[in-house]
Amino acid sequence: MTHALRTLFIGFSSIALLSVASLALANPKHAQTLYDEPAKYPANFKHFDYVNPDAPKGGTLRQAGFGGFDSLNPFINKGVAADDISIIYDTLTRHGLDEPFTEYGLLAEKIEKAPDNAWVRFYLRPEARFHDGQPVTAEDVKFTFDTLMSQGAPMYRGYYADVEKVVVESPLRVRFVFKHAGNRELPLIVGQLPVLPKHWWAERDFSKGNLDIPLGSGPYKVAEVQAGRSIRYERVKDWWGKDLPVNRGFYNFDTLQIDYYRDNTVALEALKAGQFDYWLEMSAKNWATAYNNEAVANGQLIKEEIANHNPTGMQGFIFNTRRPLFSDRRVREALGLLFDYEWTNRQLFNGAYTRTRSYFDNSELASVGLPSADELKLLEPLRAQIAPKVFSDEYQPAVTDGSGIIREQQRRAYQLLQEAGWRVDGDQMLDSTGKPVSFEFLLAQTEFERVLLPFKRNLADLGIELVIRRVDVSQYINRLRSRDYDLIVGGFGQSNSPGNEQREYWHSSSADNPGSRNFIGLKDTAVDSLVEGLINADSRQSLIAHTRALDRVLLWGHYVVPNWHIKTWRVAYWNRFEHPQVTPQYDIGLHTWWVRTQSPEAAADASAAQPSADPEQ
Repeated sequence: MTHALRTLFIGFSSIALLSVASLALANPKHAQTLYDEPAKYPANFKHFDYVNPDAPKGGTLRQAGFGGFDSLNPFINKGVAADDISIIYDTLTRHGLDEPFTEYGLLAEKIEKAPDNAWVRFYLRPEARFHDGQPVTAEDVKFTFDTLMSQGAPMYRGYYADVEKVVVESPLRVRFVFKHAGNRELPLIVGQLPVLPKHWWAERDFSKGNLDIPLGSGPYKVAEVQAGRSIRYERVKDWWGKDLPVNRGFYNFDTLQIDYYRDNTVALEALKAGQFDYWLEMSAKNWATAYNNEAVANGQLIKEEIANHNPTGMQGFIFNTRRPLFSDRRVREALGLLFDYEWTNRQLFNGAYTRTRSYFDNSELASVGLPSADELKLLEPLRAQIAPKVFSDEYQPAVTDGSGIIREQQRRAYQLLQEAGWRVDGDQMLDSTGKPVSFEFLLAQTEFERVLLPFKRNLADLGIELVIRRVDVSQYINRLRSRDYDLIVGGFGQSNSPGNEQREYWHSSSADNPGSRNFIGLKDTAVDSLVEGLINADSRQSLIAHTRALDRVLLWGHYVVPNWHIKTWRVAYWNRFEHPQVTPQYDIGLHTWWVRTQSPEAAADASAAQPSADPEQ
């Protein structure tokens, strides 16, 4: 969940000395936690609380994909990878879905790290096998890491930037040595590395995306591919890891089928017609109005809201600050004022959403009120580089009366634009260089156009032209990678333990990296400083202070127009499926679901057929 830049440099010889000195203190464990607190589940645990360990195996789960795909290699920055392709691979560790950040051994039976987090060692399970029967070894781990860093998507070079090298100590023992000590998160995120088979890739070109069926070691393998249209995965019956405590109750479907649709409206109709089984609904309007059919009324198609305890992160209209038009904070703030959230929520979303006001909303990490004393210690040295309102005002998005008339916001926006050197000439807004203002909003999904049209009208009232450009998924991804856009709608997902991924979002080092999620194009030394401090936080209290300080600087930078969030997952699924009564706090837990052994209708029919007891006997 993070990548790194360390403040204390330790040369190779120092690392070697520290390694030797700390070996007596290091203790191989079945799990690792961020601050070395005890893991929720002990070494002898049988299964996670959020699974049914006796869930029946069998059946098919059919899902819908969007757009298409042209690659089965999700690790490179070429092509569009098929949905869920990562399920064919095992990782060194498995993330606990009901803990903020704990990693349990999967391919690795035990995990050992230096007390100062200068290295981490994994002891591989001798029974671990790829699907062709070849053992998973430390050489495979080293090969995977080196390949991802040299040929994989650029995000890996940022995410694992603080790994100095990978050392194969024995066939089943591998050690990751870090460039700097002190990064508490790095030993955990290294464990999330999927392990690829070195022998299979020996005669293949890793850098090219294609539809060759890859070899993995995970619970499923690719069974059938129809290019761009569908993919089918089959459960590996003799999967080496099926009896591990971390896997009990998971992966219960014999088959996973994903059929692709070009339009989500068509996909929803296909769900209601029984063409596939499970749908995560993202549209409040659809959730409120599109399920009024017989299947829902009679309980065949179930609508359920599952509590989501994750930070909601930030979804918004993202300005590409690489464009000179959006380089001025006042311009970004002005344009944000012209989005009428209250009208949108009332008229388009049936009042279902809450306005997002933090990059870490729905968590203790979100900034509130004015900066605390701990935050001020971090912010004061940066005062000259950040917006003055960081210190004087609590950030709140503009609020309208929901009538659709936003004259007050338009007046304030025009004032800010004038301060930035913009002016109106006739019925056109001219920027500071005297050019008419026109910019493009890049979209891949039709459904979002109805949200943008009122925004477009509000901009037009001030003589600003917004062009809504909808393209297919492949073109959208290519333009995203090449940073060829003015505005997009996007999100920055967050966890309860933010860390190295913040570098991918905000740090200067990722701004020119086509594989990063620095969609904004941020290059700001104050932000860099806060990101580095967050990654190196040595306590939960320090992490919270750094995260809240970073949140304030990002909010007052007006890099996005905040959208909205909801604190549940809205899912619709056919009643032949069941899931555990206890759901994981931080995930939907779809891979813990199973097919009913008996449908509710059959159970009811069987009960009715039973002779009733005679009260006289």
